Amino acid sequence: MPPKSKAPQKGKAPAKRKLAEEFSPGEVLTDTFKKQWKLGHPVGKGGFGMLYLAHENSPKPVGSDAPFVIKVEPSENGPLFSELKFYMRAAKPDLITNWVKSKKLKYLGVPKYWGSGLYEKGGKRYRFMVMDRFGKDLQKIFEENDRQFARKTVLQLGLRILDTLEYIHEHEYVHADIKASNLLLDYKNPNQVYLVDYGLAYRYSPDGVHKEYKEDPKRCHDGTIEFTSIDAHCGVYPSRRSDLEILGYCMIQWLCGKLPWEKNLKDPCYVRDYKVKSRENLSVFMEECFSEGDKPNELIKYMQEVRSLEYNDKPSYQKLRNILLEGLKSFKAKDDDKLDFSVLSVNKISRSPKKKTQKKISLKTETPDDELDAPPSKKVRTSSLKKEENGIKEKTSATSKKKLMETSTQTSPGISKSGRGRGRGRGKPRKT
Repeated sequence: MPPKSKAPQKGKAPAKRKLAEEFSPGEVLTDTFKKQWKLGHPVGKGGFGMLYLAHENSPKPVGSDAPFVIKVEPSENGPLFSELKFYMRAAKPDLITNWVKSKKLKYLGVPKYWGSGLYEKGGKRYRFMVMDRFGKDLQKIFEENDRQFARKTVLQLGLRILDTLEYIHEHEYVHADIKASNLLLDYKNPNQVYLVDYGLAYRYSPDGVHKEYKEDPKRCHDGTIEFTSIDAHCGVYPSRRSDLEILGYCMIQWLCGKLPWEKNLKDPCYVRDYKVKSRENLSVFMEECFSEGDKPNELIKYMQEVRSLEYNDKPSYQKLRNILLEGLKSFKAKDDDKLDFSVLSVNKISRSPKKKTQKKISLKTETPDDELDAPPSKKVRTSSLKKEENGIKEKTSATSKKKLMETSTQTSPGISKSGRGRGRGRGKPRKT
């Protein structure tokens, strides 16, 4: 692979996006095909968009069992516009149906595009898109499951995502932001998983001509910092190998709970250098992630195969699938199309034991002098960081204990024994 890029140069802060106004249930939007869609209650809200339950227009109100959702955002914002370009070119229902038949798949984890358009209200213009409705995202399930999935589940997720990536890549796009929060279970079938959010999707091969490798300091570190590819860290537009590298990081995290560079996500150059060092010595990297003797050999082989790819190489998706299938066979499991997210699943893999002193990988960490000059749709995304709290045991003398017992009657009954609660970051604290 090409060498590392220099630290990104300073630029202007991205323009602030406008917030979406909340519409009342019952409003009717007309798409470009003159098809009318009725809005139900909102089911999601982002920094600049709203997600509503929806159904084809009828006299009845939209119920909680609506099969569609509509994403709405102010027309000046960029993410939905970027997504629409992908959906209109590559996610039409007939294209997906024909692919599933030709590849003899049971389903394909790409949301179908059902329509889009512009809507005006109160002198403001909004862009909208109609999609299938989905269920829970994998990040929520991951957190509920003590930040670990069963080995069988991880490999099956990898197989399904490889099917999805092959389809996307064959239609000239890469996703560039694969992560658990962008993987949703089907609304009715929890054994099917779909890759959503194509706001960072990039057309890497327009009309069959692959983009050239070119580093751009203004684009350094695009994507979600934990998982984004080394190419993206260097300011290079994503390619097929980028998606496969990101998937590899995801699978490793789902098995071991935490990637080693997650302790310093605020320094993107540190994360980049750690990934480069890990790529150069996969054995050491896997030892950091997993306890001795429990390293999943199939993920080592998977990362080795991805590492061998050049920027414009077409991957052998079947070879990658075979690696994961061999992994299943190694512990007498099989791809039975059933995703088991139960906490007590028997085929989990041991995590690395926590050590008091950890050996650090020697890295030449660069601190960026400046901030990124990136367009709004390419802003660096960081996942929620979970703060671990370690209780500090204090030695109390017998005299002190006696004194505490004498004064305990004055303590408010609402205070816990420990006298302190659990601090929270942006999400639930990880169980320790």
